Amino acid sequence: MNAGLGDPWVLGISAGFVIAFVALSIYDVNLLSALVSDGFAWTAKYLGSFFQLILLLTFFIAIAVAATPAASAKMGNLDQPEMSTFKWVSIIMCTLLAGGGVFFAAGGPVYHFIAQSPPAFSAETGTAAAVHGALAQSFMHWGFLAWAILGSLTSLVLVHAHYTHGKPLQPRTLLFPIFGERVMRGAFGGLVDAVCVIAVVAGTVGPIGFLATQVAYGLNVLFDVPDTYGTQLAVLVVLGAIYVTSAMTGIHRGIQFLSRMNVYLALAIGAVIFIFGPTLFLMNAYLQGFGAYVSNFFQMATMTAQTAPDWWMKWWTVFFFAWFLGYGPLMALFVARISRGRTIREMIVAVAILAPIASTIWFTLLGGSGIHYQLAGAIDLKEALTNFQFDVATLTVAQALPLGTLMAVAILVLTTIFVATTGDSMSYTISMVATGHDQPSRLVRAFWGVMMAVMAAILLFMGSGQVSALQQFIVITAIPVSLVILPSLWLGPRAAYQMAQEQGLVR
Repeated sequence: MNAGLGDPWVLGISAGFVIAFVALSIYDVNLLSALVSDGFAWTAKYLGSFFQLILLLTFFIAIAVAATPAASAKMGNLDQPEMSTFKWVSIIMCTLLAGGGVFFAAGGPVYHFIAQSPPAFSAETGTAAAVHGALAQSFMHWGFLAWAILGSLTSLVLVHAHYTHGKPLQPRTLLFPIFGERVMRGAFGGLVDAVCVIAVVAGTVGPIGFLATQVAYGLNVLFDVPDTYGTQLAVLVVLGAIYVTSAMTGIHRGIQFLSRMNVYLALAIGAVIFIFGPTLFLMNAYLQGFGAYVSNFFQMATMTAQTAPDWWMKWWTVFFFAWFLGYGPLMALFVARISRGRTIREMIVAVAILAPIASTIWFTLLGGSGIHYQLAGAIDLKEALTNFQFDVATLTVAQALPLGTLMAVAILVLTTIFVATTGDSMSYTISMVATGHDQPSRLVRAFWGVMMAVMAAILLFMGSGQVSALQQFIVITAIPVSLVILPSLWLGPRAAYQMAQEQGLVR
């Protein structure tokens, strides 16, 4: 399995999907869009509640595990962590919800404020009373539930199976406690891995493609660079070179370096916004928004198409939750890989509590500033956001901030590096899946990284709508991926108890 590009089942099925998707796009764009749209609508309608339930259960079971004595067990058979806490947290923050979170941080809250009030809140859009609900809804989509599914219970199953039983860091290992060796070899295991790889490719190519359009648009507005496919392609080449190089140098060099630099830049941008921006408004908005998030948590998390507009559920809550589900297994692999020597409690708290809180602060700084400037009449994003032009929203809010042009450039650079950290971590993790080894060869990492950039370039050439169609496809892939994740609801706590028992912490 370590030879060449790895498991032929994984490579054949996942690469076959990429070729088939692009080929169908070329043959009949309308047919592809119709198939994806129909599958997306069916999945959202009939399985949206199932996805919501998995995220809810994962979060609360993980928090319960963190509160038990078993959570003191150290993971990966190491007494000391492989890296410092700051480096570890930086990688977690920058490689999980990074790309999408930065892309939606400005436009998401402003959309809920000006275009469509969230169903859980009845305030009139565009008024001061709508501020807390707009932020609370964004916190729901990018908060505790989203992060917990990416690296808590599933990571526990993988850590125990890999470091105690010697099983490879692959999605199929999540099913090893149920199916035994049957799932570790042959077509069954290959299919499980391939489905998870396809979900991540679909979810990663989308941000890569949309970043190219966002940067090209920003360069046009700020520096009059033509907003053409050529500019988008140049952005993709630079972005691909950054994250492929990072993935090839590995977790302890390129990936760690990019993550740390991104955290420093994000902290600097956040400090400028907080100190020189609408400070008092942001503080009040955060407290009210977080309070509304906590007090309306279950209402927002369990809302269905029976209590909210069908289109709204499909394009917001179900879309995001399915996206995170699709990422779940491979993100869990990455968390398991970088968390050796950490206690179970440290990992769960970092991933499921601290990282979401940091996300809510970031969404308040960018989205809250956008809401403030929208209220003050300094910007008007209603038309752009009604048409889901989130790239326009990010740049518009950035230009309205103190040191407008400089901040706009800084945020474009930040967004680029955030997407790069998603690209490098996913290239690395897909390579782990393909080879079955936690230190895959550099050529394999480069292959998958280049493959995603090329796919984004092809789809952008045919129109950004094809990138959107691919991103919608991740909702469909969430169906089989959710079945891979489901057993971790009871296998995760069991793995934690077994690790604690092996270390003499519990009887």
